Formats: sequence, C-alpha cells, structure tokens
Amino acid sequence: MRIVIASKSSEETLRIGRIIGETASPGEVIALVGELGTGKTCLTQGIARGLAVPEAYPITSPTFTLINEYPGRLPLYHFDIYRLEGASDLEDMGYEDYFYGEGVTVIEWAERVLPLLPAGTLFVDLVYQGEHERELTLVGNEELIGKINNLWKEGGC
Repeated sequence: MRIVIASKSSEETLRIGRIIGETASPGEVIALVGELGTGKTCLTQGIARGLAVPEAYPITSPTFTLINEYPGRLPLYHFDIYRLEGASDLEDMGYEDYFYGEGVTVIEWAERVLPLLPAGTLFVDLVYQGEHERELTLVGNEELIGKINNLWKEGGC
C-alpha cells in the first residue's frame, strides 16, 4: 500500500512521526529516504515520542556513532548510515540483532542498504516542497499504513 501525506510544518512532521511510533509493533523496521534537510531526524523524533521515549532523551541523528538506542514502550534503534560505504559495513555491526529484535528500528539513508531490509519494512520517502513543506510517501504493510492514514486524517496525536 502507498499513501502520500503533505506536511506543512515541522510540527506536522513530528505528528506524523508520533502516529507511526504509536502504531509500531516489535520488530518494525522503518526506512527513511530523502535528501539532507528533508526532515528524517524530525520524523524520527516524532516516532520516538510515539514510542513513549521520555522527553529527557534528546533525539539526535547518530551520524558519527551510527546508532543510538532509546528506551520507550518499545526500544528505539536509530541508525544513520550516511557515512557507511554500503550494506557490508552494516553487516559488520550485527544489524540482525536490531532488525529482528523486540524494538523498532529507524534507518536514515536506508537506500544505502536496501538488500538488507526485511520484508514488511515501512518505507518513508521525504521530499522537500518548500521552506517548511514536505511530502512524505509511505509504502509498506497495508494494515499498518491504513492505521497511520486513519489516525492522520482523524487528527490523531
């Protein structure tokens, strides 16, 4: 299934993220794709809040550490693989423990490791539309995307 959501502000991008986090299940992998500045980290911040990661934890892009882990309703594993050469670098990190564990994995720059992503991955493509506007295209599991779409339309979060 595929839906497109127009975000007119960073607050709306955070809200979309919260909805995704609230609907996420253990073992969920969320692949974020988009150019620099399209809101991947902002969306991840919303996902974290939807997973009930406490506000005391600032959600930042783990560009130099490659992965940040946060406690919440489900653990959040936040990967930023911008600096990796490709899928083989991620294999060396033992990614399977995260992708197939009990938490939720969010991967920024996921297009660099497409062959490693499990079936059922939720893809979110973020496209710059203006200073504050973004277009988010969600592709993946029909049931999950249906829930996200319904909550978005109902004004959830």
